[in-house]
Amino acid sequence: MKRIVLDATDIRILSAVQQHGQLSKIKLAELCSISATPCWARLGRLKAAGLIRGYHADIALGQLADFAQVIVTVSLGRHRKADFDRFEAFINSQDEITECIATGGGVDYIMKVISPSLVAFQDLMEAFHSEDLGIDRYMTHFATRQVKSSLPNISKLAARNPK
Repeated sequence: MKRIVLDATDIRILSAVQQHGQLSKIKLAELCSISATPCWARLGRLKAAGLIRGYHADIALGQLADFAQVIVTVSLGRHRKADFDRFEAFINSQDEITECIATGGGVDYIMKVISPSLVAFQDLMEAFHSEDLGIDRYMTHFATRQVKSSLPNISKLAARNPK
């Protein structure tokens, strides 16, 4: 994928929308120390380039309902493209699986599961087995509390990547 060349102002705009979500033209310009019209034009260019994929709210799930958060590591028995495709299609069809990262090394996938209960989580694990996804082994880790949850520092990432 071709990377777009970003300057310091673009990085400030991305950081502002990452931290605050959708902002008015004037508020965004104020946060980024640039006049409103060029700021809005830059935001449009960043959106058109696919750098901004959406805006999301950070919901306090614990205030909404009780839930179980489980980290699951998965290793597949075979490592053919068709095996990965079948597994990933299943993962993408499950609402409870909120994150899934393909990894290299000891396990093939690390997933974050948010389930309304441990019984519902167990039902999901049974679906894993009934779908014949080629799972060799999996391990579950039940979260007891969230220690940190943050977004990456865009300025630091951009500063370390040559253009």
